[in-house]
Amino acid sequence: MGLDSTIVNVALPVIGRDLHAGVSGLQWVFDAYTLVLASLLMLSGATADRVGRRRVFLIGLATFTAGSGLCSLAPSLGALVAFRMVQAVGGSMLNPVAMSIITNVFTDRAERARAIGIWGASYGLSVAFGPVIGGVLVDSVGWRGAFWVNIPVGIAAIVLTARYVPESRAPKARRPDPIGQILIVVLLGSLTYAIIEGPSRGWAAPLILGLFAAAVVALAALIAWELRRDEPVLDPRFFRSAPFAGSVLTAISATGALAGFLFLATLYLQDVRGMSALRAGLHLLPMAAVMAVGAVVSGRILAKRGARLPMMMAGAGLVAGAILVSRLTLASGTLAVLCSFAVIGIGSGLVNAPITQAAVSGMPDGQAGVASAIASTSRQVGQSLGVAVAGSILAVGLHGSLAGRTLHDGFIAASHAAWFVMAGCGLVVFALGLITTSSWGAASATRTGLLLNPAADTAGDVRSEVSSPAA
Repeated sequence: MGLDSTIVNVALPVIGRDLHAGVSGLQWVFDAYTLVLASLLMLSGATADRVGRRRVFLIGLATFTAGSGLCSLAPSLGALVAFRMVQAVGGSMLNPVAMSIITNVFTDRAERARAIGIWGASYGLSVAFGPVIGGVLVDSVGWRGAFWVNIPVGIAAIVLTARYVPESRAPKARRPDPIGQILIVVLLGSLTYAIIEGPSRGWAAPLILGLFAAAVVALAALIAWELRRDEPVLDPRFFRSAPFAGSVLTAISATGALAGFLFLATLYLQDVRGMSALRAGLHLLPMAAVMAVGAVVSGRILAKRGARLPMMMAGAGLVAGAILVSRLTLASGTLAVLCSFAVIGIGSGLVNAPITQAAVSGMPDGQAGVASAIASTSRQVGQSLGVAVAGSILAVGLHGSLAGRTLHDGFIAASHAAWFVMAGCGLVVFALGLITTSSWGAASATRTGLLLNPAADTAGDVRSEVSSPAA
């Protein structure tokens, strides 16, 4: 999935030219995937806990691979967006299920932290290779090749999973929650559609205002409904844990900043600086490589010292990186571009392991799939909103569509506000790193764990997982 996201980002400018897509069209190519993914992740996590994690993982791999094949055959922008949704249905069954498998296989705190770090590193490596592979494919065979690469990878993953991954289920099966699931789809779909289409339709247009209102009503209804259910798809009680709630906000902020950066950086390199897809991918490679290294370092720090230091370093990296990128111009040298991109990569690489660890700390084993699915959902929500907000800010600054015009003259000024929004996301991550790793945060996680499973004594594990020595 990390490979797919970075390859598609590199291919976006070429897709836009070939399929005559404006800014909003490019946003939908990316957000159609992340929106469906975010809407279904919690359902997939709960389903995996109920019917078998290995089984759901295999179904997800098969669907994702088939969806990738359909994307490569898309004859129009509308068809590509629709096939990206099919791809996302399969993708929703992958990350949360993989994390719940890790959580159940590695029960020791230190081993689990290292395993999460390795998982993050593998994601980082896929992100690192994605821009270069995408550039090679787009320059040699066109943007359709960006989806071909998923097919052999998916087939290999199916074979390896069937052979080596053990089956596991939650001790107690969870009942489906279709109403809660529908409300989540309405909430995320309405909000994302309004943000993407607002610049072209007008923020005061009845449709846009109605969609924002629908998102608010859906959120209120979701909270009220889930509080009444014994087994909700999204248990509001989880958010009584400061580390868990912080992990959700951190995931939204950090991945929103990264997704917005990748969306704008790809346009900057190809449509503003006139680079080929391969050359643009090579410019993104140092950033992605730093992400991979940061994930490993973060996992090790997390196992030894807790989440505070990597979260604060991640927030600082995102702030500094966004400020540096905001200063780039048409004449900026290669070194300046690479260094500013790399600083963004430092922040993005350090943040993933603490998010996952905080999400599952103190949670009963039977709800590990749902808890990790919520963390994964938060990342996808962040990606959707990051691209939606960054693209909308750009569209407002350009006073119109990307289709049929050049970005060469207007991009720098039009994108400034988006970079500062990303810096604000970094400040949020930094602040949450201080607050949620305190002794107060650890105590709230302990209380939440006992509330969800009164028979278990999780206090010791929770304190050691979410607290740092400074706390």
